[in-house]
Amino acid sequence: MADLLLTNVLPRGFDGPVDVRVADGRIAEIGPEIVVGGDVPTIDGGRRPVLPGLVEPHLHLDKAMLLGPERSELADRGTLEGAVSATAAAKENFTHDDVVARAEDVLRRAVRHGTTLVRTPVDVDPTVGLTSIDALLEVKERWAGVVELQVVAFPQEGIAARPGTYDLLVEAMRRGADVIGGCSYAEDDVEGCREHVRTVFDLAERFDVDVDVHADFAPGPGDPRQDLAEHVAAVTAERGWGGRTTIGHVTTMAGLPDERRRRLAGTLAEAGVGLVVLPPTDLYLQGRAAPVAELLDAGVATALSSNNVRNAFTPFGTVDLLDVTMLAAHTQPFGTPEGLDRLLDLATSGAAGLLRVPGHDLAPGSRADLVVLDAPGADHHTALLDRVPRRFVISAGTLVAETVTTATLHGIRTATMMEA
Repeated sequence: MADLLLTNVLPRGFDGPVDVRVADGRIAEIGPEIVVGGDVPTIDGGRRPVLPGLVEPHLHLDKAMLLGPERSELADRGTLEGAVSATAAAKENFTHDDVVARAEDVLRRAVRHGTTLVRTPVDVDPTVGLTSIDALLEVKERWAGVVELQVVAFPQEGIAARPGTYDLLVEAMRRGADVIGGCSYAEDDVEGCREHVRTVFDLAERFDVDVDVHADFAPGPGDPRQDLAEHVAAVTAERGWGGRTTIGHVTTMAGLPDERRRRLAGTLAEAGVGLVVLPPTDLYLQGRAAPVAELLDAGVATALSSNNVRNAFTPFGTVDLLDVTMLAAHTQPFGTPEGLDRLLDLATSGAAGLLRVPGHDLAPGSRADLVVLDAPGADHHTALLDRVPRRFVISAGTLVAETVTTATLHGIRTATMMEA
C-alpha cells in the first residue's frame, strides 16, 4: 500500500487549504502544512477542491459500448422491452475477450473521471452462460488497486422464465461473484416475480452475500410486476437482510399517489433497503426518476449511478458520475449549495455505504481514494457546475489518473483593444 502527501487542497467542510498525508494506502492525517520525510511522494493540489473517490454502485460493464456502425440494430428502441430484446440478441455473439475489452474501455473512462469503486451487475442466462461473469472476475483481478470491483450475478431475463438460469447463478456464486442479483419484473406473471425475489434471497442466504435487485422499472404501477418494491422490502425484513439489500430504478414510485409514495419510502427505510437512482436510463426509457429528495428525507439509503453506457438501454453516457449528479439535480429540488452537497454525498461516501464499503470519506483512517477537481481556488459547487476535469485521481494512495487540459480563445477583443 502506498504512502503519499497531497498538499494544498480544499476539502468540503474546511475553512482553507490543507494537506492530506497517506500511509499504507489510508488517510493518516489532514491539516495545514504537514511535514513528511523526503522519500514520500508529494503532489501539489494547487488549491483545488478534493472529493473522496466517486462510486458507481450500478454500472453494467458487460453490456456497455454496444452501439456503433456494426451494431446499429441496437439503437433507437426507446423502450425497456425493446432494449431487453435487442440486448438478448446481442449476447449471442458475446465472447470472453469482447466483454473484457468493452468493460475495460468503460473502466478507463470511469477512472479518468474519478471513480474508484464500482458494483457491476453481470448477465447470467442460458444464452451468455458464464462468459460475462468469468470475464468480469478476470477484470476485477486485473484492475485491483485501481478500481475496487463488486461483481453481481444478475438474471436479467428471469429465472423461471429462462430454465437453466438458476444452476448458472449457483455456479456464478461458486466462481466468486460477490453479490446475487435479481430482476423482479422479468417473470411471466406477478406471482412468478414474487417467487423470483424469494429465490434470490434463498441464494443470498446460501452464499451469505448481499442482494441487488432491479425493480419497478416502469412509468407507473399499471403492471403489477412493476410494483414490487414493497415486496422486496417485506422479504428483506423477513430474512434479516436489512442493510444488505439494494434495489435499482424504482421509477414506478414517482408515479404513485403522494400518500402511497411516502408510505413506500418509509417501508424501504424501515426494512433497511437501499435505493440506487439511475437518471440516464430512467429518464431515457421512462421519462422519470425515483424521488431522491423524498427518499433522503424518509431516511432511505440512496445513491446515484450511470447504469448503462452506450447501449440499447442508454445510447449515451460518459461514465462521469458528476454528469449523472447534475442530471439528478435537474429532476429534483437541489438548486442550493446544501442540495448539491446532498447529491455529492450520494456519489461518494453515501454510495460506498450502500455497498457496505466503510471508510470511504475524507477522514483519518479512510482508504485514500481522492479526486482533485481542476478548479483552482473554486469551491466544490462551482467545480460541479462547471463540469471540470479531474486533475488527479488517487486510489489507495496511488496516483492512477492525471488530466491536464488547456483552452485558448481566439478572436476575443480585450478591454484594452476596445479602448484603443
